[in-house]
Amino acid sequence: MTLIDPTAWATTSLGGGSAPILAPATGEHLGTTGLADAADVHRAAEAAAAAQREWARASYTERAAVLRRAGTLIEEHTEELAGWVVRETGAVPGLAAFAVGVAAQECFEAAALASRPLGEVLPTTEPRLSLLRRVPVGVVGVISPFNVPLILSIRSAAPALALGNAVVLKPDERTPVSGGHALAALFARAGLPEGLLHVLPGGADAGRAVIEAKPVRVVSFTGSSATGRAVARLAAHHLKRVHLELGGNSALLVLDDVDVDRAVSAAAWGSYLHQGQICMTTGRHLVHERVAESYVEALAAHADALPVGDPATGEVALGPLIDAGQRDKVHQLVTSTVDAGARLAAGGTYQDLFYRPTVLDGVHPAMPAYANEVFGPVAPVVRFSSVDEAVALAADSEYGLSLSILTGDAMRGLALAERIPTGIAHVNDQTVNDEAVAPFGGVLDSGTGARFGGAANVDAFTDTRWITVRGDIPEYPF
Repeated sequence: MTLIDPTAWATTSLGGGSAPILAPATGEHLGTTGLADAADVHRAAEAAAAAQREWARASYTERAAVLRRAGTLIEEHTEELAGWVVRETGAVPGLAAFAVGVAAQECFEAAALASRPLGEVLPTTEPRLSLLRRVPVGVVGVISPFNVPLILSIRSAAPALALGNAVVLKPDERTPVSGGHALAALFARAGLPEGLLHVLPGGADAGRAVIEAKPVRVVSFTGSSATGRAVARLAAHHLKRVHLELGGNSALLVLDDVDVDRAVSAAAWGSYLHQGQICMTTGRHLVHERVAESYVEALAAHADALPVGDPATGEVALGPLIDAGQRDKVHQLVTSTVDAGARLAAGGTYQDLFYRPTVLDGVHPAMPAYANEVFGPVAPVVRFSSVDEAVALAADSEYGLSLSILTGDAMRGLALAERIPTGIAHVNDQTVNDEAVAPFGGVLDSGTGARFGGAANVDAFTDTRWITVRGDIPEYPF
């Protein structure tokens, strides 16, 4: 029995009309989705608020059971869900399977949140009991992007629901199934009461409405830094708490004592996984001048050998970029960097939406493909001569999401990581890592800190109340 029934959302009464769901690899029509307008979002938020009150009163065992069943259903339908991720986002099967696995873990970890002690006893100078208590915020708005939509939707929706909230979820209109409709089917099958999860694919007007809707008290947004600023401004106007997981231009430092072959394997994975369309993608390769020649040569050979094509039908390492607009942006950054004096060591070409993995050598920090988040399979290489220079280069960025340091001396790498501001750091691994138990987030233009994962979810999706209890009413001077 399948989990996802396209007829359930192919026809809809949503006010924004409808849109085709297309496979970026082939242009195949995968289905049709309804699109929400602002009025739809406001109605959904009101309905979510009404349903949430009873859900918040439900026992933690009831909420945990729903989340555990959801995780089990994800595992049981791994092949079906992964197939949608491959077709809808252009992900290779390995990444799709990883996304499904993480999604299941997000549900299991969220289930554990339901029974977590949500408060503490506070000291007090008065003859009373003084308590801190965590309570659900009410309705959580989730706005998720196109690149890894299954993870980036469920990592907010699952803990928010487990902690007693309702959710209004707006997935990207290009990936509404793995970003939203699949979750709606999943939680309905898992026994989530009606009205607690509303999936509303749509554009910018629907996104604004999620922030503006009065019942929505917390907004979880994942997307570009530019859009994140607009989300933050609007949320501030409406006095909403907002959690921003934004862009990145993550640095990978390759020190002079490194095993070059192993470093290149890690670096290629960091830059080319999912065509570079991951916020944690390795966007800047900072390589010590003693190993730079061999590193660039090996990375270029690695890139040239990687097969690119339709991930649904072939054994490929890279699939398509999401659409022509993204492809053209990537290509413009590559060509303008070459025009500025960089050497094209590999790639730099495309067919349809399939962009070849690219290596740019002789890059300087002011060049476009180094200074900007490319969000494509591009590896710009900058050489350095001293550790202090490498630290300065890595830290000289608007972004602060992930960091990788590859070295023969792990403790040396850890000491360097302490000098570079990022929300995530990996010594002797590449920049793209994710686990449901680990707090995730960036600093600077990459977001508002670790707002997802583990204990961070409690801070994200609950409010704090101070409660005191006295045995008798005290007497006051007047």
